[in-house]
Amino acid sequence: MFIDTHCHLDAAEFTPDRDSVAAAARAAGVGWMVIPAIGRVNFAGVRELSARTPGSVYALGIHPLFAAAAGPDDIAVLRAEVQAALGDPRFVGIGEIGLDRFEPAALAAFDTQLAVFRAQLRIAADFGLPVLLHIRRAQDQVLRELRRIAPAGGIAHAFNGSLQQAEAFAKLDLRLGMGGELTFERALRIRRIATEMPLDRLVLETDAPDIAPSWIRPGRNLPAATARIGAVLAGLRGLSVAALAAATTANARAALPRLAAAMDGAAVWAVDPAAPAGGLPPTAP
Repeated sequence: MFIDTHCHLDAAEFTPDRDSVAAAARAAGVGWMVIPAIGRVNFAGVRELSARTPGSVYALGIHPLFAAAAGPDDIAVLRAEVQAALGDPRFVGIGEIGLDRFEPAALAAFDTQLAVFRAQLRIAADFGLPVLLHIRRAQDQVLRELRRIAPAGGIAHAFNGSLQQAEAFAKLDLRLGMGGELTFERALRIRRIATEMPLDRLVLETDAPDIAPSWIRPGRNLPAATARIGAVLAGLRGLSVAALAAATTANARAALPRLAAAMDGAAVWAVDPAAPAGGLPPTAP
């Protein structure tokens, strides 16, 4: 089984066929998907989508590209939503949060980005929750902030830094998200990280509908692509696909303990639908 640790299944690109996209992922061996929020605008949406989509969990956070429009009220709402979500077994952490020095509009509002990121790291630290990090051209600055306000681990989504930066994130108990970029032969830096970092530091993701792999680009990325991305990573590391799937699943569970609990609860329900499983309903796979 594979886990897509970062998938925007709620995105408008999936409006015509969202349920069939999720079903196709399950059919491809992608047993679980993590759906991160991008801001207050979709906190309810990702929660409700996860509740009705078998094999999915969600995170709550304010994406750096939406940070410029966020204010103290948004941070207060996020904290309240996180507090309320602690009783929901499908809630797994704080995300998508981070820093972006690539998009011009985001860069112009970088001070606000930084303030929003710090506030969200405090929420993660206060509740002992892992984070799903967006990092573009800001690896070292994100590392500095994580050393100041340490969350309970998490994932550096779509990691694209250096090997030295990868090792620094690993020392802070972050896993590295490997996705579609890995499938391009020209992606030498990412492929070096994918092969030289300890296997227990790597997880799989798609960022669907974005960052499509080589066989889709240009086009809409899909969570089902996780399995084939995993096969590419297995080939790079000289592993069987089954071994790679088992390892990255274990890594995702370690990075997101509430995901592990949801998976274990779903397994209990599958055996005995009358058994309590931390509130996870019997509709889960």
